[in-house]
Amino acid sequence: MHRAPSPRAVEPTTRHHRTAFSGSGLRRRLLAALVAIPLALTAAACGDDGGEAAADPNKPVELSIFWWGAEGRAKLTEEALALYTKKHPNVTFKKTWQANQGYFDKLATLTAGGDAPDIFQIDDNYLTEYASRNVTLDLMSYKDSGKLDLTKFPESLWNYGVVDGKLAGVAFGENTQGLVFNKTLLDKFKLQAPTTGQSWEDHIAWAANVSKVAKVPGTQDPSADYKAFWVWLRQQGKDLYKDKALGFTEQDVAGWFTLWQGARSAGATPTPDVIHEGNVTDISKQLVVTGKAATSWVWANQMPELKKNTKDEMGVVAYPGDPSAQWARASMYFSVFRGSDKKDIAVDVINFLSNDPEAAAVLGTDRGLPSNLDIRKAVSDSVSDANMKQSIAVQTELGAKFGASPQVPLKGHSKVRSELIKAAEEVQFGRQTPAEAAKAYFAACQAAIGA
Repeated sequence: MHRAPSPRAVEPTTRHHRTAFSGSGLRRRLLAALVAIPLALTAAACGDDGGEAAADPNKPVELSIFWWGAEGRAKLTEEALALYTKKHPNVTFKKTWQANQGYFDKLATLTAGGDAPDIFQIDDNYLTEYASRNVTLDLMSYKDSGKLDLTKFPESLWNYGVVDGKLAGVAFGENTQGLVFNKTLLDKFKLQAPTTGQSWEDHIAWAANVSKVAKVPGTQDPSADYKAFWVWLRQQGKDLYKDKALGFTEQDVAGWFTLWQGARSAGATPTPDVIHEGNVTDISKQLVVTGKAATSWVWANQMPELKKNTKDEMGVVAYPGDPSAQWARASMYFSVFRGSDKKDIAVDVINFLSNDPEAAAVLGTDRGLPSNLDIRKAVSDSVSDANMKQSIAVQTELGAKFGASPQVPLKGHSKVRSELIKAAEEVQFGRQTPAEAAKAYFAACQAAIGA
């Protein structure tokens, strides 16, 4: 088994769910809340195209499973898998895990060599790529038959695993964009907090006033943040991607850069050197917790991790504009290798990890807010961490306002993200005009997706 070199190496957007579920008392309370949840877990032996188990349901089977994460995640995952083996004694697991750094290089090597794990963890940076290469099993028939029970998932959440009409992965945790603000700072100066539904222009005006009154920049400049750009595009009737192409134009990018150029001129944001610090730092050093801005643009589930790094009280609302532009984003997925000779059992394991009350009691919120809404409610009722409670409450509130999920990002998405930082900083530091940077960015994006 591979051991993670350091928990610090885990990707910021996926390592912030290690909440206090290890205490036996809390776990007992959560399990008690979950036992009433009805399940539709089915026997693995009755699937569609994995007849290997049907011949002898008691034949020993070893499934390989690969995921990223730190030691805490490994311990919880191994414990949940042990529960599956307890219920299905003939099924055991070859478990491999590592830190996020290098994970996808390793997965690419395994799949290229035809030695992919039966089950593997993946995120939306790579799901389309693996689905288009026919690495991932289409899970739609399992969903339709009920062998993979997604009936308690928000529709937009499970849909965010569909690539070209095929269900390429099962969402394993929900997340959405969140604007985190320093409530202690705002209260000190008797300033109103930002609100969900506030327009972008009103947010910038609000931030400029915070800068003037509190002498702290009102908002981190998110012009380099793909999450903010994506939400803004959806509010304009556009999207980051459309079919096999970009869903926006060069002019859209120029408009986005111009919006934030105006915000900087109005004093709503920090200076470019500090903005750069916010662009490249990890979640523990976001400007909202280092005192260099009153707000930061993050994922809503990162609130507990932010709070660990400041004594100030934090609040979180949706990004500016119409909140229906936001959606239930999968924090990560579990997929099944299309070439596995144990497909049915692999699907049943994912079904178990997603829906079984005992498994849920073990896994808690490690990979995000549980996708199964009944289980999520039980988690919310049982969790003791005030910041996680707040994160769950905000996610639940925003969930009522979510729109339809966009398509899963195209191959090259990670390059689209990194090129936005590069282009935005050219404008932030005054080296290019918004139009010049937009032209370069659009060309880089087209190259990244192979357009």
